[in-house]
Amino acid sequence: MKKLIALVSLLAIFIIGCGVYSFSTTALGGVKSISVPQFENQSTEYGINEDLTTELINRFIEDNTLKITAAGDADAVLRGQVVSYERTAYTYELGDIVNEYKVNIVISYVIERKDGKILVDKSNMLGWGIYDATTGTEDQAQLDAINKLARDIVDETTKSW
Repeated sequence: MKKLIALVSLLAIFIIGCGVYSFSTTALGGVKSISVPQFENQSTEYGINEDLTTELINRFIEDNTLKITAAGDADAVLRGQVVSYERTAYTYELGDIVNEYKVNIVISYVIERKDGKILVDKSNMLGWGIYDATTGTEDQAQLDAINKLARDIVDETTKSW
């Protein structure tokens, strides 16, 4: 009987405590569907906008909080652009030999509701990836940067903590 009372007490505390910490379905309040047209590319790196758009759509589908739809059917539209792409030396060995390179991708994006209200306006968001100069590839670092950007956008859009 004491165990049952303790269990009921814990359950009551849990239920009451859950009211203190509440999460909405998305950080966008009421938006249930989103359209993601292809990002524009203001950088010199060909095709990076296509790769980012594809990864972003895949992440939204995988997350399953917002439904991906055509712009005319969506509650909101996410429009963005790749602002810049850069590969720089990141670490060096003795004698100024490059050991690692870093790929930086900078983007900006806006999420706009059907009625024209801007829900998110984010500028100069950085995604990056690092690769070993002898065993790695720039393509892999690019993919890492794109994955970080897509993950961060989806998290900021769907999580309300």
